[in-house]
Amino acid sequence: MSFPTRAMIMAAGLGTRMRPLTDTLPKPLVKVMGKALIDHAIDRLIEAGVTHFVVNLHYKAEMIREHLAARKDVEIQYSDESDGLLGTGGGVVKAMTYFKSEPFYIHNSDTIWVEGYGKALDLMKASWNPETMDALLLIVPLLHSMGYEGVGDFMMDSLGHLSRVPPGRVSPFAYPGVQIVHPRLFENPPEGGFSTNVLWDRAIEKERLYGVRMDGMWIHVGTPQAVAEAEAYLSDLVAA
Repeated sequence: MSFPTRAMIMAAGLGTRMRPLTDTLPKPLVKVMGKALIDHAIDRLIEAGVTHFVVNLHYKAEMIREHLAARKDVEIQYSDESDGLLGTGGGVVKAMTYFKSEPFYIHNSDTIWVEGYGKALDLMKASWNPETMDALLLIVPLLHSMGYEGVGDFMMDSLGHLSRVPPGRVSPFAYPGVQIVHPRLFENPPEGGFSTNVLWDRAIEKERLYGVRMDGMWIHVGTPQAVAEAEAYLSDLVAA
């Protein structure tokens, strides 16, 4: 089975929760351990075999272009949302022509992690089945997360099928913003801007939304405090 060699980095958001750091630069360029968040994502995906990247842009777009112009190790193209943000779903739809009808990764630019038993993206590649899946989401236990302020995102059964959390229930899993998708997930999309949640719900109805559990520690870097906590945690690991 062939594995995805293309990826989309979601980098168009305003980063309002990251202020005041994002008053002067876009969130993907905020640094953790001396490296911009977007470079953490790109480096991880390169290690997994990705060679072609698409980055969507809106807030302080030219700063991101200038930063990534220094990278000569991969091909990077841009999907410009200067006319208006399109959301997590609409942004991907706008960029679909870059993916040549092949499955691809979607990776948020504010997520980093420390590997556990087995590398997370290798686990995704081993689990990915384009015949039965429209999307495969990386899923992390809440106990293995930092900087996440939600109450869980999905339920997952023993076969990896994902479903929404029923009323009155609590999910033990969070979605850290990394998935492999088949282009069919984005067929017949809503017009304009919309959330990928709309398409995930369609896939859930068809039992074609799956998850794979990450064993490491996920760090959601969404606020200045989360940046400080991430650096403290990673510095302790380096010193250990």
